[in-house]
Amino acid sequence: MLVVFPFALWTTAVIFDVIGLTTGNAMYRTAAFYNIGAGIIGGVAAAIPGAIDYWTLHGRAARVGTWHALLNVGALLLFTLSWVGRTRWGAGKIGLDTWMPELAAFIGLALIIPSGWLGGSLVYVHGTGVAPASRTQTTPGRRRAA
Repeated sequence: MLVVFPFALWTTAVIFDVIGLTTGNAMYRTAAFYNIGAGIIGGVAAAIPGAIDYWTLHGRAARVGTWHALLNVGALLLFTLSWVGRTRWGAGKIGLDTWMPELAAFIGLALIIPSGWLGGSLVYVHGTGVAPASRTQTTPGRRRAA
């Protein structure tokens, strides 16, 4: 369940960017900066079990996993560029009034949306990272509530 953190943090950062760009309030840019930083940490943490699962894939699941990994690495790089562009060092290189960090975040979000769909396909269609259910887990004839 590590994947929900970078997805949620980066999505929230882009929302903060949109609000900040429309209102001109710098507080939203600061909030986006911290959300992106936390999302980068979460993305790196989620990549570790993702890589372990990836090396066990075969056939169609491996192809889906490759696209999922490529999109995630691309998004991680774009959000890292966005984060660096918001630092003092980055602002000194690209300028304070540029919209490049926001653009990198928007494109990064555009990558994680299909990547999330592919990740769901890996889990729910291909069973990646899911232990098979035991036949004796539930009593026959009884339904589980959840």
